[in-house]
Amino acid sequence: MKSKDAEIIAMMQNPRTQDKGLRSLMDAYQSRLYWHIRRIIVDGELAQDTLQETFIKAYQNFHQFKNDSQLYTWLYRIATNEALQQINKLKKMQKTDEDAEYYLQNLVADNSESDAEEIQLLLQNAIQSLPEKQKLVFTMRYYDDLPYEEISKIVDMSVGTLKTNYHYAKQKIEEYIKDNYEK
Repeated sequence: MKSKDAEIIAMMQNPRTQDKGLRSLMDAYQSRLYWHIRRIIVDGELAQDTLQETFIKAYQNFHQFKNDSQLYTWLYRIATNEALQQINKLKKMQKTDEDAEYYLQNLVADNSESDAEEIQLLLQNAIQSLPEKQKLVFTMRYYDDLPYEEISKIVDMSVGTLKTNYHYAKQKIEEYIKDNYEK
């Protein structure tokens, strides 16, 4: 365990230093968690709200943290669950899949100033088209560069299942980009 994590844990476990511990926790993990959430939830404002909910849940439930995993693993699990809850809320609010497809097409059309940007948008669209499990595994492995063992703890899946999901996600993303990239 990192010494910084040990300090944060000690502060969070002491009622007198818990607020300071929360600030340290946020300073240490805010950026990583935001981008993890943002890859699951494309909308920046909603990702920011989800990040805040993640820290609130971590603060309220810190007594449940066991030192059997790393602090960031525990936080990623909370962030992942919060992001999935937000996605489920959004799905309930969406009228049809066609509305979402129309939104993504407009997003690509409005933001295609360069090839690199277009490919980046295609990548984001491809990731958003994946099934939830594949999307989670891909974003944690590709963007966050987490080892399969850590992802396994976060999403509560076996390493073999994660590798399979990552492999299929990669294939689908490659096909999506090949099919949709117009040069």
